[in-house]
Amino acid sequence: MSSRTPPFAAFEWSIAWRYLRARRAEGGVSVMTVISLVGVALAVFALIATLAVRSGFRTEFVGTILGANAHATIYYSGAVDESGRRNSTIADFDAVAERLAGVPGVTSAAPLIKGQVMAANQGRNAGVEVFGIRADDLRQIPGIAQSERARGDIDRFGEGIAIGEGVAREIQARVGDRIRIISPEGVQTAFGTSPRVNSYEVVYIFSAGRYDIDRTRVYLPFAEAQSFFNRDGVADEIEVMVEDPERVETMIHPLLSAGGERAMVWTWRDSAGGFLRALDIEDNVMFIILSILVLIAAMNIISGLIMLVKNKGRDIGILRTMGLSEGSILRVFFLCGSLIGVVGTAIGVIAGCLFALYIDPIFAFVNYLSGGGAWDPSVRGIYALPAELRLEDVLKAVGLSLGLSFVVTIFPARRAARMNPVEALRYE
Repeated sequence: MSSRTPPFAAFEWSIAWRYLRARRAEGGVSVMTVISLVGVALAVFALIATLAVRSGFRTEFVGTILGANAHATIYYSGAVDESGRRNSTIADFDAVAERLAGVPGVTSAAPLIKGQVMAANQGRNAGVEVFGIRADDLRQIPGIAQSERARGDIDRFGEGIAIGEGVAREIQARVGDRIRIISPEGVQTAFGTSPRVNSYEVVYIFSAGRYDIDRTRVYLPFAEAQSFFNRDGVADEIEVMVEDPERVETMIHPLLSAGGERAMVWTWRDSAGGFLRALDIEDNVMFIILSILVLIAAMNIISGLIMLVKNKGRDIGILRTMGLSEGSILRVFFLCGSLIGVVGTAIGVIAGCLFALYIDPIFAFVNYLSGGGAWDPSVRGIYALPAELRLEDVLKAVGLSLGLSFVVTIFPARRAARMNPVEALRYE
């Protein structure tokens, strides 16, 4: 019989299924089976949910960087001017921007003025960073021009000032209000430098999706910023947008060539590289920790199968005397453990995917139960807990869970297969 029995025959499945459904009074371990199944399901759920949140956080972080910041910034190294001061401004900024825009792969190049000032409104003050930019160039920044929570009219940018949502909240400014911009480096007089104070109408309030950007950033028309910061006829730097930001390193040499002898390049990976590397390390550590949880859950399968083998010693002896081979016995108990792993993994995958897909209402409910404040954007940097369900993450979780479940099942299954039928039936 054993020589003609194909692997995983129907009767082997039938015996395995019967053992899994058997109650404890019948020599089964149904309670232990349920515990093992729930353990595997929870471990897989935790692994998928964590990977989805980590992927979503990385995507959201990178998206807000690329959506509201330059992919590469061209600035000049300092040179001593006629008055003996070091000057790093760009005098021929229009010509440089035109050359940079002509580099293959570059979508736009915009001259920029930058300065740190204080914004004041109704007795409230906030330190902000002013970006002097032309209206057409501002419309090329998707995180600013296409902000879903924006208020006001970006087409009126030439008539006033655009401020971040956090700045508006800090100084209690609304569209139409006039706010004051105060710079300590203002007009040169015979008595020294006096602060410069200008008043501008708020025409646009944006949200870039990042708390630190919304809390500090202000956009001012380029010509007005040149006058305000004493940068007449020059620009501080040139912001460059490229078609493929992920491969911006390959464009460093062409950008340097187009920028000129004094040109230097600072990419978005240079500014966010440390944080991205920290995310990669954290992702690896989290995967290892959660993999250990999956292993611990899979170890419950061993406990259940050892108990099952012990309770079914008489059945094993009878089956062996009827002609079942060691391989058939091994496959029966292997199926018992594998079915627990497969069903538990399936439940965990479904629960993890549902969590990732419906994370917004789930988190809103958690936030409601906690009385609000469960997510602090000033600490997290972004306004909501993101989740991105990726096929490779799900496949890694499934492969890890099934692999461990199959491996740990082999050991008690081999013990059952090697059981001597004479010893099993001696005291029956």
